[in-house]
Amino acid sequence: MTDPVLETVRQWSQRGVDFALVTVVGVRGSTYRGLGARQVISADGTSVGSVSGGCLDSALHDETTGVIAEGRARIVSFDLSSDDDEIWGWGIGCNGVTEVLIEPAQGAVALADLIEAHESRLGVLIHALGPEPTRTVRHGSDDEFVDGDAAEVLADRRHRRIDVDGAPHFFEVVGAAPTLVVCGAGHDAVPVVRYASEVGFDVTVVDDRSSFLDQGRFPEAVSLVNCRPSELPAAVDLGPGTSVVIMSHNYLRDLDYLGAVLGTEVDYIGTLGPGRRLQRLLNDLVKSGVAIPDRDRERLYGPAGLDIGADGPRQIAMAVVSEVLAVRNGLGGGSLRDRKGITSSRRPVVASDEREKVR
Repeated sequence: MTDPVLETVRQWSQRGVDFALVTVVGVRGSTYRGLGARQVISADGTSVGSVSGGCLDSALHDETTGVIAEGRARIVSFDLSSDDDEIWGWGIGCNGVTEVLIEPAQGAVALADLIEAHESRLGVLIHALGPEPTRTVRHGSDDEFVDGDAAEVLADRRHRRIDVDGAPHFFEVVGAAPTLVVCGAGHDAVPVVRYASEVGFDVTVVDDRSSFLDQGRFPEAVSLVNCRPSELPAAVDLGPGTSVVIMSHNYLRDLDYLGAVLGTEVDYIGTLGPGRRLQRLLNDLVKSGVAIPDRDRERLYGPAGLDIGADGPRQIAMAVVSEVLAVRNGLGGGSLRDRKGITSSRRPVVASDEREKVR
């Protein structure tokens, strides 16, 4: 088990520490953390993880103290959208509603056991948020889903809050972290791997040059794969929940990587270099008989990265990883100041030449 919060649950339970586990099971508006965020809080106020920017810690401690004393779970909603003096007294930096499930040690350990038991297989953990919360796990091979919702969550690989027959449920994806496949192990791939790992991606680095695949260069990578570009679909998982960045800096190698990725189920395909280079790659693939449907074009981003004026490997890596994260969350990646609603539209697939100067 690699989740530090659930690892703490296990350790504190073994040591006999009194604690409660807090899980975000509902959000609305602007919130610091999203669905599935967790924080474990002991009776003395020690905590690991976070479900807010710290502004709710005092209130959470009061709630967890009650849960520890009663030994019963409770669901608590924090509405931070009010202008009341009480809300401002928390020093709130957000303006939304966060709903959390708080459960005592016994329930927390049961949850850790359940997630650990299913960590090797992609599934959906369904939390029924009634007076006595219950949990079930569904996998892709199961015959029955709750109104098909679990199947949709599995396909999308994103947590969701869904009402089933009028009752609130939290659908949590388990058993698979989002994956980033970096095609090309050059020096500028190093910060991409590091930043992506830090924000929660399992990163695989692929290259046909074995000397480049050094664990010392990529300590954060979960896998280093030595294969030819044409062998990519057989060597790595190119299904939903996977993003691919093509950055070998060799035109023919990138051409083969792109040809291998097109037609798969990945969420994102990014290519380094100017937009006209991506267009040339696509033109050459079409000439070779490769069909490029609209769905593939919608997933193509070139030049890869948000338009932040990035210069140098680290800044470009930050721009690329930020874009991968934005696309995964269904957002355009613009300034939060300009965000009008819960979701934003995506950027154009191939950026204009005005952005090429940053590559």
